[in-house]
Amino acid sequence: MFRVEHLYLSPGHNYFGHHDQPAGEHPIIAVPDIECVAGRGIRSDRFFDYKTDYKGQITFFSGEIYDELCATFLPLTGQHPAPSAFRRNVITRGIDLNTLVGQTFTLQGITFQGTAECSPCYWMDQAFAPGTLAALKDRGGLRAKILTDGILRAEPQTA
Repeated sequence: MFRVEHLYLSPGHNYFGHHDQPAGEHPIIAVPDIECVAGRGIRSDRFFDYKTDYKGQITFFSGEIYDELCATFLPLTGQHPAPSAFRRNVITRGIDLNTLVGQTFTLQGITFQGTAECSPCYWMDQAFAPGTLAALKDRGGLRAKILTDGILRAEPQTA
């Protein structure tokens, strides 16, 4: 079952637009719900009203891939970064996000259009662990447009 595990917002960009510069220091904030606004993005997020018809109004990342990365890198680094390290808005479980590229899908009554993979950038080696960029090849998440308004809520994990 496709479900939402975590939701995040950030008021500013840490990596986007920072090529050849230090990463930004804007926080990523865990929230219980987000307001999705059709054609505009997520209210209070850095990409809200970014530009007309922007393909990354909302971003998704797989909790299963996060678990794999933790299993791979935790023994090497001794660190366990939070899923927020990837700076995606929605951490999901139960679906291969790559299958949603080019597809219209509905989650919690909100309709989205999958537009492209969230290609990982070289910052991932710094944000999560050295080697993460290579490990995320073709697994960086999903960019999508928001087609209908609604509130997306994190769903508590069940045993």
